[in-house]
Amino acid sequence: MSLRHQFQLGLRMNWLLTAAVLALITIGVMFIYSATFAREDGPSHSLYQRQIIWAMAGLTAYVGFAVTDYRRLRRLSWAGYALGLGLLVLVLVIGKEIYGAKRWLMIGSVGVQPSELAKVAVIFVLARRLSVPGENLGHMRPLFNVLSIVAVPFLLIMKEPDLGSSLVLLPVTLAMLFVAGLPFRFVGALALSGLAMATLVLAILFLPQAIGMTEAHQQTIMRTVGLSAYHRDRLMVFVDADRDPLGAGWNKRQSEIAVGSGGLTGKGFLNGTQNMLGFLPRSVSSTDFIFSVVAEEKGFMGSATILGLFSVILMCGIRIALAAPDKFGRLLCTGIVTMLFVHGFINTAMTVGLVPITGIPLPLLSYGGSFMVIVMAALGIVQSVHIRSQRAGLSFEQGVLGYAV
Repeated sequence: MSLRHQFQLGLRMNWLLTAAVLALITIGVMFIYSATFAREDGPSHSLYQRQIIWAMAGLTAYVGFAVTDYRRLRRLSWAGYALGLGLLVLVLVIGKEIYGAKRWLMIGSVGVQPSELAKVAVIFVLARRLSVPGENLGHMRPLFNVLSIVAVPFLLIMKEPDLGSSLVLLPVTLAMLFVAGLPFRFVGALALSGLAMATLVLAILFLPQAIGMTEAHQQTIMRTVGLSAYHRDRLMVFVDADRDPLGAGWNKRQSEIAVGSGGLTGKGFLNGTQNMLGFLPRSVSSTDFIFSVVAEEKGFMGSATILGLFSVILMCGIRIALAAPDKFGRLLCTGIVTMLFVHGFINTAMTVGLVPITGIPLPLLSYGGSFMVIVMAALGIVQSVHIRSQRAGLSFEQGVLGYAV
């Protein structure tokens, strides 16, 4: 493909989506700077500079995947899935342990989180599997095969342990199955199964303690069902932050104070007291709790701007999915958009205490190299679907009618 042809393809991108992405990256760099401004150590103070470098790498991946025909990646989906599983196994063996969890593979001074790559690899394999002509999801065997594809990385990620990343796979899978034509009775059954599992987990956490079981017996029950002390602490603190106010409950409480104290317009850039004085821990303020920094310094207006930009990305992604020229492209967009939505929802919800603290980063804003590049590459694939639908002459309305048929 000539450079001129690539340039012509690039001009067909969805520019509203690109503008929203660039705006979020810019805001992210600004508030990573704010989150690290008061630090005295040089390496931490340069995090925003590293984020700029990662953003440039991400933009390169974004444009590169946008001008590449996404259909060419179809045949590489199983290889990517195998690579993702291999890295998930490798991180359990030689991964760097941080706060009791092995989630990172260190390549020199750069940390790579295999779970993020694995999520995109799962989306590709599901899109390929579910777009096979004549696939009947109304039978149990095809559905079981699809769920087996998700179960392996889900269990490996849980083993790290990384509760948040593993849970992201569940709504992604359900959304892709729904778009692929899974009968409503199966959608309802899967949703009820998830609700039953959540109820079981809560019962295992609280019932033994309520009836006076010893700590040893509680640990035995948790190990039997695959829960760790890490999972228990996160969920117990969510229910009662006073259980460990200076430990696991500290981040939750300080984040809520930061968000609530921002008011309508915030305290001003670089003037957030929870952030600047270190009450919101500096080890997480630039990553998992970047939304709290924005909310404190720019208030409700800043928070609404962030959510508005994410809404633009999600709506663009949905429109591109509906106008996709084939089922494979539609499913790819569905999986990627759902993944971004779940990430955004869980991250913002945990900062205000609506869900447990799970360590899920906020796409395009949170500091992180591998996560930034993977998210941008995924959005580039969405653009690739858009470009091919433009070349095929499909409109949004035609895509909707085609999907309905």
